[in-house]
Amino acid sequence: QAELVESGGGSVQAGGSLRLSCAASEGSFMFDLMGWFRQAPGKEREFVAAMTENGEGTYYGDTVTGRFTISRDDAKNTAYLRMNSLKPEDTAVYHCVAGYLGGEPYNPRTYHYWGQGTQVTVSE
Repeated sequence: QAELVESGGGSVQAGGSLRLSCAASEGSFMFDLMGWFRQAPGKEREFVAAMTENGEGTYYGDTVTGRFTISRDDAKNTAYLRMNSLKPEDTAVYHCVAGYLGGEPYNPRTYHYWGQGTQVTVSE
């Protein structure tokens, strides 16, 4: 059973940047797909980004395209999410996901493993 642990969350002012990290307890090379979802209080879970093992495929949610960048370093068993030009509406708990069960990258049911999440708060 793999474990995903996120870090790098925190509080930042609008326009600022953060980089989230996701450390996998097992070799991330085994994960065909790794990605990020987020959930704000009172809102549905939202797809943020995903990347295939070889990096050939990257996917982004409409609200973060052009501002967020996903990457992964399989040698370090780690995935990253670089977030620039942050907005208050980006405030949420960000969850790392991994393990391809089939389906579209945007669908939370596609992923086998979920991290506990890291809080990101963006103030005006």
